[in-house]
Formats: sequence, C-alpha cells, structure tokens
Amino acid sequence: MRTVLFDFSGTLFRIESTREWLRAVLDERGHSMAESELDECAARLEAAGALPGGAPPRRIPGPLADVWAVRDTSTERHRAAYTGLAREVPLPDDGMYDALYDRHMTARAWCPYPDAGEVLRGLRERGVGVGVVSNIGWDLRPVFRARGLDPLVDTYTLSFEHGVQKPDVRIFRSACEGLGRDPREVLMVGDDRRADGGAAGLGCAVHFVDHLPAAERPSGLRPVLEAVDRSSAA
Repeated sequence: MRTVLFDFSGTLFRIESTREWLRAVLDERGHSMAESELDECAARLEAAGALPGGAPPRRIPGPLADVWAVRDTSTERHRAAYTGLAREVPLPDDGMYDALYDRHMTARAWCPYPDAGEVLRGLRERGVGVGVVSNIGWDLRPVFRARGLDPLVDTYTLSFEHGVQKPDVRIFRSACEGLGRDPREVLMVGDDRRADGGAAGLGCAVHFVDHLPAAERPSGLRPVLEAVDRSSAA
C-alpha cells in the first residue's frame, strides 16, 4: 500500500454544527434571535439538509431533485442545491441564504478530526503518498492551508473540477493517475459507503470511518496507519 486517498467532510474534517453556523451568520448580518427561536430555526435548517457537510436532507423538494443529484459536479449546481434547501426555512433577510452558503466555505467553519494531523504526518514519515478526493462544489485547499495540513497532501481531486462525482470510478482513476499509482496500491478512506466505496470498483482497498462530531471520534483515523504498517510488513 503506497498511497492513501482521503475523503474530506466527515473523514478528515468536520463542519461546525448547524446552530453555530446559523448564529455566526446572524451575528455577521446584525440579527438577533431568542435562544429558543435560534434552536428551532437551526433544527429546521438541519432537517432540510441545508448545511453542506452536515445532516442529509430528510426529503428533497421536487424542484431541487435534478440539481441535487448532480450538485457536486459544478460550483453553480452546488450553491443552487444548498441555498435551495435553506430557502425551505424562513430567515430574517433574503441575503442570509447566500451568506450561510458562503460561511460554510470558510476555514472557520471546519475543524480537523483530532488525529487527522497525526495520521497525515505519519503517512508522510512512512513515504506514503496522500491524496484528497472529495465530492464538493468549491475549493477546499484554503481550509487545509489554514490548518497547516496542506504540506501533508500531495494532490486534491475535487468533483467540481472534474465534472464527475463519487462513486463514479472516473474520479478515483484521476486521483490514482495524479499520484502515479496503480489502484491496487491505493487505500481509499471515507465515511460514505456508497460514495467512497466506489473506489473498490477500480481495485482500491477501502476503509470506512464514522461521520461523527470531532469530539466523539478522537482516534478514528489511526487504524489507517496500522493498515499501512501491516501492508509494509507483508
């Protein structure tokens, strides 16, 4: 095993809570809500699946079904899908929908899992290549740079830049080719069994982690180092 590919959201990083997300934008735009109203509004946004990287929608409104299915293939579709879901919830002003979307693209909104840096550094020390493969509609590289993790990543393969999203094997093929690796030498690590599991169709090994709040998953990535060590010893 000479290369490890990682998913982004729910694997290496975790998005802030819907409540924190909403409060931050309310503060930025000079709005205030009673705590009970804030809780209710955040719960409705969460049920709508309006926060990218957060809980999935409980239902997809009919007019959004088509764009939702391909939301990660372009910046425009990604924004349209998530602002469309957010618009299911009344907010204090119409500009908040785009402001909420813009907030989620900032480094402030993301926290690395506690062992992410340790595992990425461990792979670097072992001479193992690292790639990030993400279904996403925006450039996440600044998030890695802000957290000091960018030097530990060799390549980024982002769905909106390729016009194809996981589980399509083409995105995994692009990642492997970018690192100059045979897929049989590659481990894909992710939290989504359908999307990230698509790498198995190309011949990659696959390892899954639980999509949990960062504080609840302090060491979920460490088995990756153990798998690499076992592979090297074999």
